[in-house]
Amino acid sequence: MEFKLADIGEGIHEGEILRWLVKEGDQVEQDAPLVEVQTDKVTAELPSPVAGVIERIMAREGQVVPVGTVLAVIREAGVKAAAVASGAPGEQASLQEKLAPQAHSEAQPGREAAAPQASGAVRQGGKRRALATPHVRALARKLGVDIDEIDGTGPVGRVTEEDVRRFAEGAREPVAQAPTDAARAQGEAGSRVEAPVARGELVEQVPLRGLRRRIAEHMVQAKRIIPHATHIDEVEMDGIEALRERLRPYAEARGVKLTSLAFFVKAVAIALKEFPYVNASVDEAQENVLLRRYYHIGIAVDTEHGLIVPVVKQADQKSVFEIAREVSDLARRARENRLSLDEVTGSTFTISNAGALGGLYATPIINYPESAILGIHKMEPRPVVRNNEIVIRNIAHVSLSFDHRIIDGGMAIRFTNRVRELLEEPDRLWAELR
Repeated sequence: MEFKLADIGEGIHEGEILRWLVKEGDQVEQDAPLVEVQTDKVTAELPSPVAGVIERIMAREGQVVPVGTVLAVIREAGVKAAAVASGAPGEQASLQEKLAPQAHSEAQPGREAAAPQASGAVRQGGKRRALATPHVRALARKLGVDIDEIDGTGPVGRVTEEDVRRFAEGAREPVAQAPTDAARAQGEAGSRVEAPVARGELVEQVPLRGLRRRIAEHMVQAKRIIPHATHIDEVEMDGIEALRERLRPYAEARGVKLTSLAFFVKAVAIALKEFPYVNASVDEAQENVLLRRYYHIGIAVDTEHGLIVPVVKQADQKSVFEIAREVSDLARRARENRLSLDEVTGSTFTISNAGALGGLYATPIINYPESAILGIHKMEPRPVVRNNEIVIRNIAHVSLSFDHRIIDGGMAIRFTNRVRELLEEPDRLWAELR
């Protein structure tokens, strides 16, 4: 049987083969994990649908393949190898036709396998299928464009957003891209005489794969589409710290580790209801602003695999204790790479808490397609002026990066002021709870 990349939902149209857990000739049981696949959101282990022997592996590690691609051929238990090899000529030809586009290439180790066509498309059942990210496919559908007819100009012939828009306007021929700064620099370097470098000893080549590749694509997409601006402020945290100390025994009795992040999540959820554009996104294809009336807060988690953003759903309807428990659980399972697709999708606003790592402040990149992200930075005692006297207070810097297409500076400042007000005077935070 043909083992294919299945549609796992949430608009996923392709995946990257991270690691094969079996090799050709291995005997596998039904539901045994065969391969690790990285999608836009999660890493998933795909199980074997039958018991049998791995006859042939068709997709290489590092290769990006669309849903429906044959990843491997499995000889089911009880079926002799000779029966497979000596099948009817028509059946053999049909199988080879299906598998040819994904046949093994002689790509160099550490590099993605070469695309079967110059355009970066593959053939599925005789039909051409372009390589493109889920966002680009969604844009093509909105614009009424058949993405499989487009010749991509991206890496490995991948169809880009610009390709789709150009095609929708009637320009079917891809426009030659101007040389990048890196390409120009390389050309200039080629005209200079430099001392030879032993690349094998001084330069390590690390393939851009898996989650790191997805993060790179997502960050480039966010910066290319969204005009970022950032507002920076400081929050006096003494009131929250005192409240945490008072609540600590109650939290511990309930098995909850109460952190200041839980209070930030609650304060943000309250403020978002008053500033709907900060909880919005832009539909570029229809030129609409989507004001979301639900409040799903993404929490950026630093893991050894890369940055993962699990989501606290309906944060406005949960208590601080519930939020603290859920954030702790999501962060732990994110580091263990055990989150489900639902747990890392659907966020309407993101918080990036880098305070434990240090640093004064930063300008976080918005989690596209959201309209804003709040960065929380190091909290430490600092001298401040209160009532014309210098006193020591626990101060944390915060930075709000926002989409300047729909959020002006005044709105960003007022939103941040509201979050700060709720945190600096916790009595107001409790008074706003619903």
